Amino acid sequence: MTSEIREQEVIIRTERGLTIAGTRITIYDVIYYLKAEYPRKYIRDAYCLTDEQIDGALSYIETHREAVEVEYQEIMRQAEETRQYWEEYNRERFARIAAAPPRPGSEALRLKIMERRMRREAKKKK
Repeated sequence: MTSEIREQEVIIRTERGLTIAGTRITIYDVIYYLKAEYPRKYIRDAYCLTDEQIDGALSYIETHREAVEVEYQEIMRQAEETRQYWEEYNRERFARIAAAPPRPGSEALRLKIMERRMRREAKKKK
């Protein structure tokens, strides 16, 4: 019972979903890193969490695995729909930007960027 009370204190439901209390970090953020096989310490440090917060989040995820996984999949589906919407919405705009001639006076900057890009590509091939 003590761990359940601690979980409830650490994990709260907000308009963003299941959130680590006192932060804007959701359980879904933590799950994303867990699925990518990042270690606990990395996740804790990446989000500036305390040991109690990360332990509470991991415990909650483990205890409520099925329900959390269902919510996570729904969040990921919504994120993909949103990404596709904005990609389509901005398609013409990005095409216009790409087709626009360079601004006058930016030739030197463009040349410098291209040189760095070519050096980076050459390093990758080595």
